[in-house]
Amino acid sequence: MTDNQLTDAEFKRYSRHLLLGKVGEVGQLHLKQAKVLIVGMGGLGCPVALYLAAAGVGQLVIADNDTVSESNLQRQVLYSEAQIGKAKVLAASERLRGINSHVHVRAVNRRLSEQVLGMEVMQADVVLDCSDNLQTRYALSDTCQALGVPLVSGAAIGFDGQLMVFDFRQSTSSCYRCLFPQASEAQLSCATAGVVGPLVGMIGCMQALETIKLICQLESLAVGRFSSFDGLSGEWFHLSMHRDPHCQCCGG
Repeated sequence: MTDNQLTDAEFKRYSRHLLLGKVGEVGQLHLKQAKVLIVGMGGLGCPVALYLAAAGVGQLVIADNDTVSESNLQRQVLYSEAQIGKAKVLAASERLRGINSHVHVRAVNRRLSEQVLGMEVMQADVVLDCSDNLQTRYALSDTCQALGVPLVSGAAIGFDGQLMVFDFRQSTSSCYRCLFPQASEAQLSCATAGVVGPLVGMIGCMQALETIKLICQLESLAVGRFSSFDGLSGEWFHLSMHRDPHCQCCGG
């Protein structure tokens, strides 16, 4: 069997997808043929990787230069106590391959420099921003915008989560700098302000869902929209994103 066909084992494994009219065999083949780059294997990257591997995304590239620590285990559900001190991407690769041997997982145990980031994004069908710093967010948005690759971005701290989907295949798409043109690195972080575990799971699952929709060519209201989730009230707030004509990345 080639990537243009599903095996008998895959028909059985993904039977619940195949029952969905909006996915079916064609959608599952799109997933099998897709290559996804996940940047950041922390609280967001863990559920993203779990669900995309389980969904049958053919190639997952996971990038992070951190190691598993005891404080990660409260929310980073891919890792176990036995993996403390191990590189996250190597620990994650073991789990993901155990979940789905049909998926090819490539671990990048380093921070992605500008040149390497461009090479990785160029090969991806969708990029997921699961990072925890502004510099990486800007770099991912700039690179995906320049190369026309869709970007699914998530963030979470305390009880508050955010979700943004940028489809840079569309010439009119806004970018991260359009929304936050002069943002500075926040003083609050998970390490200083804390974060409730299920919140990162929820935002990460939403990122995985939007990625599947992009790959399966399904319409989504999340594209071109800033969504904020209040974990205490359980309410979402949505704001349409528009390209800034003066944006230093995509304006003009």
